[in-house]
Amino acid sequence: MKLRFAGLSDRGAVRTANQDAYCIDDPQGRFFIVADGMGGHAGGEEASRIATFAIQDFLEKNWGSELDPADLLREAFVRANQHILQTQKVSPERADMGTTAVAVVFAEDGSPWCAHVGDSRLYRFRDGELKQVTEDHTWVAQAVQAKILTPAQVRLHPWRHVLSQCLGRDELNRIDIQPIDLQSGDLLLLCSDGLTEEVEDEAIAQLLENNPTCDRAADALVQEAKANGGQDNITVVLLAVDEIMDSSRDDPTVADLNL
Repeated sequence: MKLRFAGLSDRGAVRTANQDAYCIDDPQGRFFIVADGMGGHAGGEEASRIATFAIQDFLEKNWGSELDPADLLREAFVRANQHILQTQKVSPERADMGTTAVAVVFAEDGSPWCAHVGDSRLYRFRDGELKQVTEDHTWVAQAVQAKILTPAQVRLHPWRHVLSQCLGRDELNRIDIQPIDLQSGDLLLLCSDGLTEEVEDEAIAQLLENNPTCDRAADALVQEAKANGGQDNITVVLLAVDEIMDSSRDDPTVADLNL
């Protein structure tokens, strides 16, 4: 596996603090994480930081263990949730803090896997087409599935930020974990909703097409989100797959892992 990667986080044009966090396993490129905190400035910052560190710490300590990629990711997210809950107990003023999270790992055999909770997203860009790999854990996403809302209505709906799942809750019962269909030449984008709220998928695809390096593309995405209003913090992590040994994987299906 040959990868190139870059990450960038910006507080945006309105917010006074950055409640996003991200992690890149540099230089090994084994895993990548984006988290988007909530619960006030200090609470959101701490929740995303705790989650990112807890996931990173568990992956590093258990890399090469007998855990398969799905169990490795699942347990990393469970530990992150537990760490946030513990902090809430000792700091009652932060009882409402929580965070979304999305992570990609490249297992020892090179197979790519993704886990997420909330509405931070993973996209795949291939041959000029952008595909959302993850499914948002939000009320509006459920409403679209139930055909209560159309995708066009979602962008302006007042409840579009209402999460059905996040880290930092006792009732966490869904972590979506799935293998990722990848080919040489693909690009993966992990991002917080500060990007997707301001930049539509078609524009994201065009910016990725026009900026061939990960650093340039990350900067272009952040700047476009800020130019369009930058109402929220904006975080992007990009990884370009230059070479992959096995590109014959069938399209995967999401595995809903009930805790």
